[in-house]
Amino acid sequence: MPIRDAILMELDQESQATKRVLECIPEDKLGWKPHQKSSSLGQLALHLAAAPGKVAAAAVQDRFEIPEIPQPEALSRQEILDTFSESLAAAKETIGQMDDAQLLSLWTGTKNGQAVMSVPRIGFIRAILLNHGYHHRGQLSVYLRLLDVPLPPVYGQTADENPWQQ
Repeated sequence: MPIRDAILMELDQESQATKRVLECIPEDKLGWKPHQKSSSLGQLALHLAAAPGKVAAAAVQDRFEIPEIPQPEALSRQEILDTFSESLAAAKETIGQMDDAQLLSLWTGTKNGQAVMSVPRIGFIRAILLNHGYHHRGQLSVYLRLLDVPLPPVYGQTADENPWQQ
């Protein structure tokens, strides 16, 4: 099995859980922050939604200058869901075109021209496209819990929903 197929299968599986969490976002709380140093709910959700496509686009390049990442706030839940759908489709298309040789080749991230991360491209994809996304999905789940929004299952039942009992 080509490496990309394993990545695409995981991306498909995890995107279903991410979409369920994004669908729970209350539109009237997009500006809410759990702490003054935190991103708002709308900023965090839009960042999570846009990340797959942006990270996949960065992964294609052999050297990538890591930009300052703007944190715009979503204006609606639909904007977040549409962004996620478009971003996910772009990521799948990009990764679907990579072969094992490209995925195993060196990828370097730079900041102000200085290398800050040099790893096999698959390591960058795993760490940033996948694991970083799970991290933000977890943050988003905490935000929703603090807002008393019922949480959908991600890897199993939550205090609000059990997918094995209907």
